[in-house]
Formats: sequence, C-alpha cells, structure tokens
Amino acid sequence: MMVREYRESDLAALKRIHAAQTFPYTFPDLQNPLFLTRIVLTESGGAEERIRGAAILRLTAEAYLLLDPAAGTPKERWQSLLVLHEAARRDAWQRGLEDVHAWLPPAIAQKFGRRIEKLGWTRDDDWTPYCKRLVPNDAKL
Repeated sequence: MMVREYRESDLAALKRIHAAQTFPYTFPDLQNPLFLTRIVLTESGGAEERIRGAAILRLTAEAYLLLDPAAGTPKERWQSLLVLHEAARRDAWQRGLEDVHAWLPPAIAQKFGRRIEKLGWTRDDDWTPYCKRLVPNDAKL
C-alpha cells in the first residue's frame, strides 16, 4: 500500500467509497481551500492502481472566550460578549472559515449553552467528538 497526494482523477473512486459508507453527510468539496490535507491510500494490482481510502483534513476553529468575570454587571458582560461574538464571527467568515466549535466546561455548559444558542450556536450531540493531540515525532494520527 502507498499513500500519495489526492489527484482530481481520484474523485469518482472517492465518491463511490463515500456512498458505500452510507454516512449521513454530503461528500466534501475537495476544491475548498479549507481542506489542508488530501491524501489517498492506494494499492497496486499489476498495472492498475486501486484507491482504498483517503484522509481529508479540513481547517476549522475552536472558540475561546476570555471575559473578565468581575468586570461590570452581568448585563454589561453579556453586551461585551455580543460585541466580541460579532467581531469574531465576521473575522472568521472573512478568513474563509465555515464553522467554529466551542467546548464548554461542564460547570457552565447548561446555563451558558442556552445563552449562546440564542446567538445561533447549536449543541451537536449527533456525532461523538474525539481529539488527537499531535506531538513532535508522532507519526500516527
């Protein structure tokens, strides 16, 4: 088996693999520049190369909110959050990002979660998130 960069000629094979998986998401637009990694796993069978899979990594953003809990009244802190929220939303969009994720600490998740839902955030429990922390010389994803 060999791993190589994605080529446009791989598209049909990858779409077939995606369809065979029957996962409930549309095939990604591999022309989108947010896909930073596009690698294909191939296997040679004589003169023919067969695509076995691909790893595609899309850039996304994780939101961190740093807001002084002692500054002002709760209403003033909410107004500060609204200003930061809109500025960050605009900045992320102008940079080409399509989504932003936030992981809320359990102590504030329920109450603060309801507040940010009013700003268009949605709780996504449909998919189970996992994280791979990358370290130097880590050859395994």
